[in-house]
Amino acid sequence: MRKSFDKMNPDYDLVVLGGGPGGYPCAIRAAQLGLKTAIVERDRLGGECLNYGCIPSKALIGVSNLYEKVSEGAKYGLKASDVRLDFQTLQKWKQGVVDSFVSGVGMLCKGNGVEVVMGNAKISDRNTLLIENMGENRASRSLTFKKLVVATGSFPAELPDIKFDGKLVIGSKEALELSTIPSSMLVIGGGAIGLEIATMYAKLGTKITVVEVMDQLLPGLDLDLVRVVQRGLERRGVTIHLKSKVVGLENREGSVRADVETPEGRMSLEAQKVLLSVGRKPRSGEIGLEKIGVSTDAKGYIITDRRMMTNIEGIYAIGDVRGPPMLAHKATKEGIVAAESAAGLTTVAEWKAVPDAVFTDPEIATAGMTEKAALAAGFKPKATRFSFAALGRAMTAGQTEGFVKIVSDQQSNLVLGVQIVGYEASDLISEAALAIEMGATVEDIALTIHPHPTMPEAIMEAAESAAGHPVHQLRLKGT
Repeated sequence: MRKSFDKMNPDYDLVVLGGGPGGYPCAIRAAQLGLKTAIVERDRLGGECLNYGCIPSKALIGVSNLYEKVSEGAKYGLKASDVRLDFQTLQKWKQGVVDSFVSGVGMLCKGNGVEVVMGNAKISDRNTLLIENMGENRASRSLTFKKLVVATGSFPAELPDIKFDGKLVIGSKEALELSTIPSSMLVIGGGAIGLEIATMYAKLGTKITVVEVMDQLLPGLDLDLVRVVQRGLERRGVTIHLKSKVVGLENREGSVRADVETPEGRMSLEAQKVLLSVGRKPRSGEIGLEKIGVSTDAKGYIITDRRMMTNIEGIYAIGDVRGPPMLAHKATKEGIVAAESAAGLTTVAEWKAVPDAVFTDPEIATAGMTEKAALAAGFKPKATRFSFAALGRAMTAGQTEGFVKIVSDQQSNLVLGVQIVGYEASDLISEAALAIEMGATVEDIALTIHPHPTMPEAIMEAAESAAGHPVHQLRLKGT
């Protein structure tokens, strides 16, 4: 039964709609600041990232890396016979990791005084949510609030003529929950999610074909980074069709036949599974935003200011629903800003760099500006590399593919951006992000002692070259 809103005594000071990596940190921070806070979650705490994306994918990727390493261990003198993978046991372990995190999020919410309300929520008016599907034998309810944070995330996009069926044509969620390793998989879309899953299954023996409509994999990333990843995929037997698109699918008994238009002409191929990975869309529709006049852009992203507030006073939005880049760690920081803003603190989103990581093999990680972006911003950029092939730790780990590239300003020597492709790139990028946030110069990094032998030395070595005094690579003439 709907109840009227009492301005003097609402149910909550703040309600967070969505309990993902943006929503639950937002709620916890708000409660810490003294706001009576609730999360409304329709599925599981932790959201898509924890349950169906970031965490389960990295669990499976980690084991696939180990499986490949052991299987190819002969060159290191590691001789193992009859190496097999029990995929169902792996899936059970992966789910245990996920469940542990979900339980931990629940404990954090409870420990900070955040109430968790399970159900599907829609906005009834400026101060009221209607909660439905609250479980067996439980009626719908409404709750009232002073302020609201929309953290509803995103969902996988489909193509006009290619839709998910959950069995043969699947999304990333289903791809990470398969009970058996498919013999073959067609991946439609060469972005980060598609290539991470493609790499993982290729290592486990699946025949992978990737079809990407653009002229490169991982569109938007520097081509010199992408080439290293593409070589790794092709070495593992992955077939890649660029500037190509799937124009038709025919479901057969236990497989799919695909018609693909390529620059060389039309071709047909068959796969046991089709992974459709062509991006994500904001989950902003059908939650009632239009009832209170919240503005969205043409793609459905909620428009906010730097406090995360929408055009409606007291209504905030964070994470994927607010717009790209669609990254869990970005959503978390936005959630903190929204909570502090809702509590009356003078806080804004003012970070210089949002680091990104792609968990292919080798990995790619970036922070800050590319050369092209720096030039467009009015800088005189200089790009300096250091190859992992000359790095002691990379050589001893048998991981010499890739490099660190530092983009700096020729006049001030400020670090503007860092791009890394190679072993442990996702771990290395945090130092780069800190350098950019702190306004560090290449000399600052070069003068910082890095332990030897370690992977982060590559960042120091690239900085030394940028500063004009390389030690472990030859100085180019004229520099």
